[in-house]
Amino acid sequence: MTSPDLDAEAPPATPRLALLPAAGVSASALLLFGLQLGGWGHALLVLSLLGALALSRELAKDLALIGIGITIVSTTSVVASVEWDRFLTIGTVLIAAVTVPLLLDRLVLRRRAIRFPLRTGEPWSRAERAYMVAVPFLGWLILPFYFITSGVYRNWPQISDGGELARFFVGVNFVGTWDELFFICTCFALLRRHFPVRIANLLQATIFVSFLWELGYQAWGPLLTFPFALLQGWLFSRTGSLLYVLIVHLLFDVVVFLAIVHAHNPGMIPIFLV
Repeated sequence: MTSPDLDAEAPPATPRLALLPAAGVSASALLLFGLQLGGWGHALLVLSLLGALALSRELAKDLALIGIGITIVSTTSVVASVEWDRFLTIGTVLIAAVTVPLLLDRLVLRRRAIRFPLRTGEPWSRAERAYMVAVPFLGWLILPFYFITSGVYRNWPQISDGGELARFFVGVNFVGTWDELFFICTCFALLRRHFPVRIANLLQATIFVSFLWELGYQAWGPLLTFPFALLQGWLFSRTGSLLYVLIVHLLFDVVVFLAIVHAHNPGMIPIFLV
């Protein structure tokens, strides 16, 4: 099952030096989210976009849309919280980071480079269905060990009542959905207009993992999140289906939710090995 738009080779008009500004945009996310160096991150982003403009207007347009999304996210901390003010602020910022590039693509640039293709009309293969089962199983096996032994579960709040538990569940699934809309359907799709899958995937995964680091997946978390981000990009390039990668991600996030609650409250959810 393939999507011709996603599997096509990079356009021949893309300059050879295009990778430099594209890598700069991805690295700016590392500085902004991973290292919390706001000034340096924004400066690198601006320089990268200027470099892209000197090489190719089309490249500059696509990197600018990614850069606008990154900049919007950088306006607030995305450290996990279930307090109502932070819950609503983070939600609003993340929605804007997807919506603004989409509207600019449609209304200003007059095109449809950013799309959210739920289904392709093709059935999922046996391997793709098996992967859906494997992901939550691996999450069940690995995530409690990761959260508890590294101590990073403390990056998520201690839940004290049912209302906070519900907000935490909604928040985890909202962020998981947003990840696919922004990192895959926006960043990866725009990068694919200029680079082969393997390069575009590495670039989007760098942005993806940088965001997840600030969110709380720290310590040796990137050893888990970077392969996951690469797999999500690769699967989207193969299936062309947002629905498929979204189901995979949300199944994984259900285990994330349960594992974090378990780490904070040992014995509350007695389904894990650790």
